[in-house]
Amino acid sequence: MAAAGWYHRDISQVVAEELLAKAGRDGSFLVRDSESVKGAFALCLLFQRHVYTYRILPDDEGLLSVQTIQGIQAKCFLTLPELIGAYQHPNNGLVTPLLHPVHRPRPAEDSDGEDARGWGHTVPCPGAPPSSRTHIPQQLHQRLQEQVRSSPASDFMGFMAEYLTQHVQDLEALCHGHPQLRHLSTALATACRALHSEIDFTLAGLETLARVFDPPASPRSPAREQGFLSSDSDLELLLHKISTVNHLLSSLEKKVLKSLQEMVTRHNLALPSVAVAPLPAARPLAVQNFEVKVGKSQRAGLTVDVESGTVTITKRGSGSPEEVIPQDKILQLIKYQSMQSKMRLVCARENQKNLSRDFIFPSARKREAFCQLLQLMKIQHSNLDEPEIISVYVGTWNMGSTPPPRSLASWLTSRGLGRTQDETTACIPHDIYVIGTQENSLGDREWVEFLCASLKSLMAIDYRVVALQCLWSIKIVVLVKPEHQRRISHVHTSSVKTGIANTLGNKGAVGVSFLFNGTSFGFVNCHLASGSEKTHRRNQNYSDILHSLALGDKRLGGFDLTLRFTHLFWFGDLNYRLDMDVQDILTHIVKKEFQALLAVDQLNLEREKNKVFLRFSESDISFPPTYRYERGTRDTYVWQKSKPTGMRINVPSWCDRILWKSHPETHVICNSYGCTDDILTSDHSPVFASFEVGVTSQFVPKEAPGSSPEALACIEWESIEVILKTTSRSKCYIEFHSYCLEEVQRSEENTSQSCDIPGFLKLLWSSKHLPVLNPILPDLEYLGDQHLLLSIKAVESCESYGECCLALRSAIGTTAQQFETFLFHRGEETGSVRGRMRVRVPRGRCGTRERLYEWISFEEEDAEPAAEPPMCPKLPPQRLRSRPRSLPEPATGYTNPAYFIFEGVPNACPPAPGGAPRKQEERPVAAQPCWSPAGARVPLPSEEEPWCGRPRCGPPSPSRGHPLSPSRAGHHKRPKSAVLTGDTVGLGDCSLYGATQLDQVSPQLSGDRLRQSHRVLEPPPRPCREAPRPLGKRGAPDASALEAQPPPPAEPQPARM
Repeated sequence: MAAAGWYHRDISQVVAEELLAKAGRDGSFLVRDSESVKGAFALCLLFQRHVYTYRILPDDEGLLSVQTIQGIQAKCFLTLPELIGAYQHPNNGLVTPLLHPVHRPRPAEDSDGEDARGWGHTVPCPGAPPSSRTHIPQQLHQRLQEQVRSSPASDFMGFMAEYLTQHVQDLEALCHGHPQLRHLSTALATACRALHSEIDFTLAGLETLARVFDPPASPRSPAREQGFLSSDSDLELLLHKISTVNHLLSSLEKKVLKSLQEMVTRHNLALPSVAVAPLPAARPLAVQNFEVKVGKSQRAGLTVDVESGTVTITKRGSGSPEEVIPQDKILQLIKYQSMQSKMRLVCARENQKNLSRDFIFPSARKREAFCQLLQLMKIQHSNLDEPEIISVYVGTWNMGSTPPPRSLASWLTSRGLGRTQDETTACIPHDIYVIGTQENSLGDREWVEFLCASLKSLMAIDYRVVALQCLWSIKIVVLVKPEHQRRISHVHTSSVKTGIANTLGNKGAVGVSFLFNGTSFGFVNCHLASGSEKTHRRNQNYSDILHSLALGDKRLGGFDLTLRFTHLFWFGDLNYRLDMDVQDILTHIVKKEFQALLAVDQLNLEREKNKVFLRFSESDISFPPTYRYERGTRDTYVWQKSKPTGMRINVPSWCDRILWKSHPETHVICNSYGCTDDILTSDHSPVFASFEVGVTSQFVPKEAPGSSPEALACIEWESIEVILKTTSRSKCYIEFHSYCLEEVQRSEENTSQSCDIPGFLKLLWSSKHLPVLNPILPDLEYLGDQHLLLSIKAVESCESYGECCLALRSAIGTTAQQFETFLFHRGEETGSVRGRMRVRVPRGRCGTRERLYEWISFEEEDAEPAAEPPMCPKLPPQRLRSRPRSLPEPATGYTNPAYFIFEGVPNACPPAPGGAPRKQEERPVAAQPCWSPAGARVPLPSEEEPWCGRPRCGPPSPSRGHPLSPSRAGHHKRPKSAVLTGDTVGLGDCSLYGATQLDQVSPQLSGDRLRQSHRVLEPPPRPCREAPRPLGKRGAPDASALEAQPPPPAEPQPARM
């Protein structure tokens, strides 16, 4: 065969199953790369509506064979086509012969001639016989010509064009298993020939300078002479010279310094003392004043002195003396939800009750500035050796291949349009700056020096470079305060090309990851495909980056990239456009009607369909589109662009975005999100965002190891239930990964499974088949910061069907708590997992303390508990928004629709007598009521559940469902199956059409069966949340509340299908 249409390279098993489901015939098959064994393949075969996966493994001699059970002789083949041909005959051990190959879908070519992936319409198979491929170099040559027009290296591109035209032999050799690409090496050597003379000249000078400082007896460095006497090829010689230059440059400074020091010592030289100017200290923060209102009409002034650690209250016109409150007497700040500018200050007094005062600021921005200053005051005057909270700045800018202006002050201080920093806090230096740029024409060193100089002039701090990663003109720079440099470790960098055929770096991504003490961070800066019509291509770029970017702990390489880090920030020129006529867009921009535009934003629409950025967050957008401006002004959008193919329309759009995703029950708050309005050199405006992030440090137990009998904490499971979107019947096991475990733990095979619903596999593990996990430290304070990563893997192929992250904090206590979350694999939602777990902590290790970020909380204004709680309470208005306003409001809850099919759809709250039906309230993920297998309701994490027999202290973290918490803005609760009206439903998809009509299911499923299961398996109504307990000092529960709660009464258990 000319090319193996059934070979699909590195597609995921989810995509493979979807392709086979569309084929629909028994004996349909395809081959993909194995996810668990490098160099192996996976043969996917459809039979009786189920997909069977067989591993094809290479042996030491390179022969391929289908993996068999022990005792059965494996058949070996030289090439993959030979193996496939042999198994097209019956009685070869497969469930059915290979009858119908499923070919890779042919991608639609876009206007720039880019296909979705790969080199052509078919994928060369490893070991396939040679064939006519003349169309491939012609197509690549055409693409290269289009790049030459915009590339500064057009001369170099000429050599590449000759290679693509004449040297097809490399492609033929590759298909025969010879990946040396000799003809490419020859072309590169020819193209780089001019470098030889330049490097020879530079190398001679460096060697001369190095010999000046060599000891007299030292022989002449032979490196260059050996290089010229080498018989290697020109290209290898050039690489050798470059390596020599690199070595000389890196060692020259040390050599000169050592030589001069020896000279001073040998000749007893007395060098004149030169007064070295000390590094400028960080500028002290000026005293800030705020005008506030106390009560209905009383005016007052609040003066914040961060350096001295005091807050002064001065009432206007009352004649009362000033009141000075030290920072250690401030117990809590409470932000009101119903009034964004109102705040309560709780202070401690000697031998008296705590004093609470309400203040109304002129605006919400002023209130946030006041809170940030007090947070900074607490941090500076704390006695902690390691920080518990840091500020992270993230910026992205497409520079348009032009040099930047002299000043980047507005960008680096988050000033401009949108949600910006108040002037009182704009110049507070951040702990970490992460700068991502695209189309950056500056050299790497020049750009880093420019950023460091800009920050030093603004903040008077010499920031240290943590990492720099570049891919052509895409760059990411990470800078950190000097005092934090020792806290940074395990730095990794990576890049992925997604340009033409995924081989050119004009589009792609660069990434950096590191540990800040015990908290892992990941940052990805990307530049995706351009063009309004290339939404699918951008989605594919995102998927390629997610799959190929090598960041984080290598032990977590099998996990989805979005689960490897405590906090992952993804930003750049994402290039998603607005699906609206350009004149209508301009009209809405003039009127500042951004919500109408955000409703047609391609990124929001794709996120709503769960195509990209699953469970990521993005702060609300309140600034105009950042692209495409006329250079030199921000008053005009230039939306027409002349190209050789004709006039191209580039509608104004929010191309430049910043998103993030964090582990559950962690602290992250976005304090600003906007763009500048005074940097005019590019057709893009720079975008910024700043975050307040909770971090953990290396935990030191109070009791030294061995000082007392070692008591172990344990993580116990009552049951785990998994629903996978798959047509496979494979047995599975669960892997448990965590930094709190000494090694990876593994469960036994699932206890039972069922596939009664087409397209879904339901798996169940009982407690007997799940391991008891023992963390390395038993302290509650340590375990409260830990997370577990779970991976559901097939027994036969050891490939993952999905991964998830669970926080231990909510499960700490004497009774098992229910959890429920989604499963992800390679950026796709692949199912759901739920179960019951508990974390037992020894009684002597239950000590904890309040974190610095826990003393700021949110509270309803004058909320009184109801005398008789109704069964379905109406939540207070403006409960936590868990998604941007730009996204349509969903009505479905945080539950995979597969559960509705297996167990029935829960009833909505009944309308009041004579009233209209009540609209379903949206609730944050962390605030979803959970249901135990027995039907008993599990209290929410925020309901003061006991830890070690006593209630939790302090308010919950904002990211866990605090009202009005910005950190969860943009979080999608809508399941993947809840699709938009225009979406199509494939085989095995239990999509729910129309989020408010839960009784409509996909055509493949019987509506009668669903309604019947709904009547039989309907869960009981949701009971009310109990009223909050009275709080004592520093938010701790009252003494009467310290008794352990009895478990909630059991409710009737739903019947099984």
